[in-house]
Amino acid sequence: MMVAQQLYEGIDLGPGEPVGLITYMRTDSTRIADEAAQEALTLIAEQFGQDYSNGQPRFFKNKNKAQDAHEAIRPTSVYHTPEKVKPYLSKDQLALYTMIWQRFVASQMAQALIDQKTLSIAAAGYIFTASGSSVKFPGFLAVYQSADDEAERNKGSQPLPELAQGAPLTCLGIEPKQHFTQPPPRFSEASLVKELEENGIGRPSTYAAILSTIRDKGYVELLKGYFHPTELGFIVNDLLITSFPEILDVEFTARLENDLDRVEQAEVESLALLKQFYGPFSRKLDEAGEGMLSVKGVGLPTGLTCPLCKKHELHIKMGKNGHFLACSGYPECTYSSDYTRDEKGTVSPVAPVQSEPTDKVCEKCGKPMVIKRGRYGDFLACSGYPACKHTQSLNGAGSSKSTGVPCPEPGCDGEIVEKSSKRGKIFTAATAIRNAASPVGTNPWRSPARSAAAHTCSRKPPNGTAPNTSVPTGSAATGNRPETPAGRLRRKPLDPSNRQPLP
Repeated sequence: MMVAQQLYEGIDLGPGEPVGLITYMRTDSTRIADEAAQEALTLIAEQFGQDYSNGQPRFFKNKNKAQDAHEAIRPTSVYHTPEKVKPYLSKDQLALYTMIWQRFVASQMAQALIDQKTLSIAAAGYIFTASGSSVKFPGFLAVYQSADDEAERNKGSQPLPELAQGAPLTCLGIEPKQHFTQPPPRFSEASLVKELEENGIGRPSTYAAILSTIRDKGYVELLKGYFHPTELGFIVNDLLITSFPEILDVEFTARLENDLDRVEQAEVESLALLKQFYGPFSRKLDEAGEGMLSVKGVGLPTGLTCPLCKKHELHIKMGKNGHFLACSGYPECTYSSDYTRDEKGTVSPVAPVQSEPTDKVCEKCGKPMVIKRGRYGDFLACSGYPACKHTQSLNGAGSSKSTGVPCPEPGCDGEIVEKSSKRGKIFTAATAIRNAASPVGTNPWRSPARSAAAHTCSRKPPNGTAPNTSVPTGSAATGNRPETPAGRLRRKPLDPSNRQPLP
């Protein structure tokens, strides 16, 4: 829409004022001015010949009279061909303007003539058929072809030969192929807009907002150009359809659009239409506020029976680690598991991941460590849980990635390694981290030294200032602060008795 706005407001085509290349774009009208149609016919006759011209202007009836305040989206002048304006347009502007220009000009051209041919071949008691087509006269196809027509043409199928009835044929080979019924493809941005238009939902000015909203809210993901519903989208859709079935109906939006158009035409009073809608909606809203299922509490029913207790139904719930399946008989039954959805939205429990043994031992109790899955991914945990609750990051001590760089700190014989925090943040530190005041990536000036023998392993400080590696003059027990290094200003605390800065 932003690119269309630029074409509408005007493009600088040389000396003089900017020229608007298209008419108003926030409309779904199909009406065009007679002058524009006559100009298109003249251009077609000049560039393609009189045979390609429709002879007289072709007009289209509007589906919606209320949106007839503007013309259809068309070039302001067909003589501003894409070839002429190409040097002045960006890539996106040229692509959009080319499509608008081609569709408008093609709408005033003669129909294409296409020969359809079907051959029936009798062999071994069976009837084989083959169909093909050939373009006899291109007509408007000389200017514009839809994506479907172009894809069909690019398949490379050869036209059928001319054959006489009863002519003998020679079998050159047999290629067995098996075809299965395929489900409808997922919506792309273009196909979703087309579906909205066919169902009377929205207007050209709202299509972009609809597509961005469902993505920004996390209801869908755009994968390889196609929308895929997320788990949040499934849950929100189920909740809304249960509580507001009339509003979450495709026909409701189209019907409301028509009612608003009737208001614009003064056929219906706006207040009467508002009362007609808000009365039932208000009651439904109050009922939903009291009776809508809580995903964190009761959860959404799935129709699956708990495999542990065999009595209660499994519900979809939401916890700190995301969505999961849990038995509705809790706390009598404590079954829970992850789940997946197939292409049809059917929920299936996922077998729990068993703890994977490792060759590491617990630092506290000496029992073997196992790999478990938590909120931030896999981690090491003691197999003696719950007696021992010791945990360790997989990227922590013992699992560091060597960089081959020795620690630059004087007196440190360690090596710089790459580690990961529990939240997945990558940082580098010395292998002697337990004896260091701060690892690389922290601020050595804001962290007091941990002991008198501690040293700092850090990056070169800003402004060329060397980090303070001296032993602090105070300690945490006495409450004295270490001396602030040069080059960094710090406000001194005030003595509460006389409001004077402390030394």
